[in-house]
Amino acid sequence: MNNGIQGFEYQEGVLHAGPIPVSAIAEAIGTPTYIYSADGIRSSYRRLERAFSPLGAHPHYAVKATSNLHICRLLRELGASMDVVSGGEMERAWLAGTPMEDIAFAGVGKTVDEVRAALDGRFSPLVGHAERFGRIEIESRGPVGMFNVESVSELVRLQEIAEDLGVAAKACIRVNPNVDPHTHEYTTTGKDKNKFGIDADLVPGVFEDFAGHPMVDLIGLHVHIGSPVRRVTPFVEAVQVLLELIEMLDQAGHSISLLDLGGGWAVDYVAGESPGIEAYAEALVPLLEEPVRRGLKVILEPGRSITANAGILLTRVQHVKQGRTRRFVICDAGMHTMIRPALYQAFHFIWPTVVPVEMVPREFSERPELPGLHECEIVGPICETADFLARNRPLPDVSQEDLLAVFSAGSYGMSMASNYNDHGRPAEVLVDGDRAIVINERQPLAALFETERVTRELELGVG
Repeated sequence: MNNGIQGFEYQEGVLHAGPIPVSAIAEAIGTPTYIYSADGIRSSYRRLERAFSPLGAHPHYAVKATSNLHICRLLRELGASMDVVSGGEMERAWLAGTPMEDIAFAGVGKTVDEVRAALDGRFSPLVGHAERFGRIEIESRGPVGMFNVESVSELVRLQEIAEDLGVAAKACIRVNPNVDPHTHEYTTTGKDKNKFGIDADLVPGVFEDFAGHPMVDLIGLHVHIGSPVRRVTPFVEAVQVLLELIEMLDQAGHSISLLDLGGGWAVDYVAGESPGIEAYAEALVPLLEEPVRRGLKVILEPGRSITANAGILLTRVQHVKQGRTRRFVICDAGMHTMIRPALYQAFHFIWPTVVPVEMVPREFSERPELPGLHECEIVGPICETADFLARNRPLPDVSQEDLLAVFSAGSYGMSMASNYNDHGRPAEVLVDGDRAIVINERQPLAALFETERVTRELELGVG
């Protein structure tokens, strides 16, 4: 298959993860299950590093894409730092072995408690629990490497908390460059109508008002315009806005030592729909080589480009139902397991894991040119009409108990899964060489009810 898929291929009509038939994983642990290829993740990470190597750009893996501790540890072993957007993701990155100084904390709604924990380990919600995960001395850990600050209000809060705790913080200002990334409206983050960042024309005033504060050092600029961005030009436009800002700030006496380029690079969900990471780098490297020679440090926030095509979702067909006008393939995975199709109208190629050799797809396309296909609605068990994995999708003949693979599911799949309709979340398996490792057990139904077992009356002091 020529689809940019990493670590998965059909061998004699049987889908394998590395040397392991995925059906063997299903028999051992059941479905629905997310399967990731460690070799695929390594390959994608190294490809990105090579593409941006002229800048010495350092990747901060976007934990929100695929947040499993073992995936984060694997990327940490490869040298990645971590980009987080919540206190929970920050603790996850730290538990995965990332030093606090290698964590960048972004996100528009950081709470007081999250900021305190990011500055001083004594305020971590994991105090008293970290040893269970192999980490100790949490109370003495230092602050995160930097905060990506998204509003003046947040900067004021950060300064107040840093002063109160006596802990110095480093921060970048997230710039909203008002650039259209030409992606889904829900994942557009760099236009003036979006909630993210500070408008570019206001940034010089922010530095003028807040630079030189003894407890918060404004060291750089951050930008992220959306994801997935399938065109190179929007990235070029955004970087040009930031370079103009850097020059303007330098002339005003504000030294910028760090530029966080964000992420959002597209991958192929359909063969040939993304430019490839090299095309993005080829456009951006020439713009940044001179500033880098003058001492500017560049970091990246890859997520989807590392894990998306290194993961699949494995689901089992429960029923095949022929309606008056449509054929429904009803699976045990649905919008609670993979919400991207329902939420973003996203395309994921879906195919049986065992097919005749002549039915192995040569590439992922919306309309495979193969004989004997049937138009199907691939749906899940949830009580919602929005519960679908694919609509009007050509499939070979499938029957009850057959396995289907949802490809390019390694990003924003499990991390967005829910317990809707009281379903447990899926299992996760990492294939590394000839080993299949359970990295997250299937959530038992009893766990869903644990926090509801007992009641606790609040002492409100009213009256």
